[in-house]
Amino acid sequence: MTNNKYDIVILGTGLGGLVCGYMLSKNGFKVLLLEKNAQIGGCLQTFKRFGIKFDTGMHYIGSMMEGQILNRLFHYLNLLDDVKLSRLDENGYDILSIGGEQYRYASGYDHFVDALHEKFPGNRKDLETYIRRLKEIANASPLYNLRKVENHVFIEADYIKTSINDFIASTTDNYRLQNVLAGNLPLYAGVRDKTPTYIHALINNFYIQSAWRIIGGSDSIATSLANSIRAFGGEVLTRQEVTEIICNHTKATGVRLKNGETIEADYFISNIHPQATIKMLDTHLIRKAYRSRINDLENTIANFTLYIKFKENATPYLNYNYYYYENEDVWTANDRKPGDPLRSYLFMHQSAEPNQQWGQSAEMIGYMKFDEVSRWADTTVGHRGDDYLEFKQATAEHYIDVLEKSFPGIRSAIDCYETSTPLTYRDYTATKDGSMYGIIRDKNFPTQTLVSQRTKIPNLFMTGQNINSHGILGVTIGAALTCAEFLGLNKIISEIEINE
Repeated sequence: MTNNKYDIVILGTGLGGLVCGYMLSKNGFKVLLLEKNAQIGGCLQTFKRFGIKFDTGMHYIGSMMEGQILNRLFHYLNLLDDVKLSRLDENGYDILSIGGEQYRYASGYDHFVDALHEKFPGNRKDLETYIRRLKEIANASPLYNLRKVENHVFIEADYIKTSINDFIASTTDNYRLQNVLAGNLPLYAGVRDKTPTYIHALINNFYIQSAWRIIGGSDSIATSLANSIRAFGGEVLTRQEVTEIICNHTKATGVRLKNGETIEADYFISNIHPQATIKMLDTHLIRKAYRSRINDLENTIANFTLYIKFKENATPYLNYNYYYYENEDVWTANDRKPGDPLRSYLFMHQSAEPNQQWGQSAEMIGYMKFDEVSRWADTTVGHRGDDYLEFKQATAEHYIDVLEKSFPGIRSAIDCYETSTPLTYRDYTATKDGSMYGIIRDKNFPTQTLVSQRTKIPNLFMTGQNINSHGILGVTIGAALTCAEFLGLNKIISEIEINE
């Protein structure tokens, strides 16, 4: 360490921690970010196999046209020069195969309606109602429109207390259309009668405006933010695992590292899962009731991912994402039990260069509950045993068999593959049971399942996908909420406006 006392220490270098580090160091705070792994980035991490770089969590982004919300945030975060993008097919950035029929999500509000109207000629008014209400929900959030606000409420209560399936059903009584409009639910691991409307609305509005892949890997976002933090005078250190947040009788005073070193600061921000953060705190300031509430929160389902390298010039590049559901009811996707055949998945190619003709690599993602790998829960990466390797290979081969049904001949185009399970995500992102998106938001318990950026310790705050919402936009907005505790939200919004 070049310093043993900082203004702010940030635990974890996922997107939330990096954005907080950027905003705060840009405003003159002496900031230190600590990462337990060798690579920064959390779900922005990539890894290389077979000479190919694979993304682990950030697969595609939205609203990156000039003036759209993420473009404005990227401009403020100085990311536009460092992060290269490839636009997905405007006529169908998402293709949904549901019960044997295919449907297209097209870019742009009118185009989205027109594309689905071809499949649902009697439901144009329903589609227009859906889009109008989607825009209303997004526009009702000051933070998602970077409007100056009097309070930090990011969405209206009605959109938190209504489930996605009820919201969609209120726009159309066509059962098939209801399922098509919910067809990208793996983006948030939606649960019927539980996941709130605002999550679906903000995510869909985000992608409908424009959809993009990151060329060459999402780690370019993490690298750029870390470089900016260092340029502002901050520090970003890897292989520095925090084991304890030290408190006196009124506040947090420091963190203890695994190597025994102690680092002091005035304030602390945890970009680590709230349940993992609570485990680091042995203090009367965290009351039993608060500790129990955090520890009892349910997390979203986990996943198994197949990382594919294709043979050279063996399969055309797919400039869209492919969602597959064997049955018409898309909400049953997360009901899969251990040993059941795969009945739904998300398949997408990766972008290695602009305007590429041939697919170089792809990822296939399917839900997997932690129970399926719990027998290896006490093992570590690279030391899980032959039976674990056999399990992964058998699962991968089954995935390819299922994929072959939609893309005949694709098995012969595959050169080699790698896999990851919920255990992999657990160990690399410190998310309980390898959950895809952290804590489930539940419209039935809206207060209990919304985690504030504030904690019961006055100088300890939280950020990341469990605050506000997940995804690149949700986490960035959540980081702004956390930084507002130091800077004021309207100051942050003013800085974004000045940078435009």
